[in-house]
Amino acid sequence: MKRHTLTLLIGTVLVLIFALLLFVFQVRQSEVAVVTTFGKPTRNIAEPGAYLKWPWPIQRVYKFDQRIQTFEDKFTEGLTADNNNLLTMVYLGWRIVDAKAFFPKFAGGSVQAAERMLEGLLSNAKGAVVGRYNLSDFVNADPERLKFDQIERDMRAMVEAQLSTNDCGIKIEFLGIKKLGLPESVTQTVFERMTSERQVLVSRLQNEGEAEAERIRATANRQAAEVLAAAEAEATRIRGQGEARAAELLPVFERNPALANFELRLQALEQALKDRATLIFDERTAPFDLFQGFRTNRNSK
Repeated sequence: MKRHTLTLLIGTVLVLIFALLLFVFQVRQSEVAVVTTFGKPTRNIAEPGAYLKWPWPIQRVYKFDQRIQTFEDKFTEGLTADNNNLLTMVYLGWRIVDAKAFFPKFAGGSVQAAERMLEGLLSNAKGAVVGRYNLSDFVNADPERLKFDQIERDMRAMVEAQLSTNDCGIKIEFLGIKKLGLPESVTQTVFERMTSERQVLVSRLQNEGEAEAERIRATANRQAAEVLAAAEAEATRIRGQGEARAAELLPVFERNPALANFELRLQALEQALKDRATLIFDERTAPFDLFQGFRTNRNSK
């Protein structure tokens, strides 16, 4: 009896497991899924978890990786707006966001088929966008004149518009230019143009430097002239004061020449003793003869 019960229990468990396998499926965090009913997509699942379904051949589940997948197109040649040949390679990142739309579009959800379609769309967008810009927008000695960001935005907008029109269930996450190249026929022309542009930049900087130097020299000359004019005015003022003082003292010295002579010797002596120094002199020589009179006066006292 116990053995029969155990066998029945095991059989029940196996039936439940088999039923779960037939009627339940799981979608992981990194996946999206589409459920088909008699081969036609009927349900799109974008959230992870366990879901119910009818067993095959009524329903079938197809799962796809929804993580970002990278793709690069071929290194191809195109014509710019100014009729120069330019080699470009573009990369993009894409992922599946709507499995229900993606599944029937690409023969059972083939990623390879999706990448082949993306290659065609990217080639068309790249040729159209490159033809709108001049070569100097791609290759330039002045970084501020490059337009990579705008060119990449234009390419992405064109690819996204085509994907939206075709309802492919694909979203573009990023797009950028990976590689640029110049055919040998235009390489020398580009180098000459870059050299010419660099020379123009050098000439402009030299002219700006010379103009700034001239401005500095003019400012310095003006300031020097102002300082010299102020100094000359001050010197004229001092000379005028001296001449006025001399005019005041001249009548006194004319009436008393000895006083004038004494004043001159005092000034000469003051200049000689202005700095700290040790003097050896002949007291009979002017203006040091003043000390002779000073010594005579002291001896008389």
